[in-house]
Amino acid sequence: METIHMIKNMPGNLRREALRAFKKLHKTRLRTFQGDEYALQVTRQRINDEFRKNKNVADESAVQELIKLAIDVEHEIKTTVVQAVEIEPGKFEVRITPDTVKLNNIPFGQPVDKSQFRPVPKCSDPSVK
Repeated sequence: METIHMIKNMPGNLRREALRAFKKLHKTRLRTFQGDEYALQVTRQRINDEFRKNKNVADESAVQELIKLAIDVEHEIKTTVVQAVEIEPGKFEVRITPDTVKLNNIPFGQPVDKSQFRPVPKCSDPSVK
């Protein structure tokens, strides 16, 4: 809880935003790495270390940038990190949450319409240097 006390020296609005970002990161960490004690400990330590490292930043614009970074990191963890567990040799079960970004992929083994892809120059093309 030392990290929360560090935030007390900031102006009220920034302090609330920093605390909200701190708590949101930890909630996302708990959801994303549920059941993985190692990942939970490592991410907890990293979040706390980063907030502790920046505890003496006094410039309001710098603090706002750090808060934005924390929010961006939280979003990235929430939308791109998945857990995979090997349930038998070579077979994995992946936990995908409703927040996980899913792209439009072509299922394996399905016919592909190559007109969907843009031409890519080859290294042997004279225009590529």
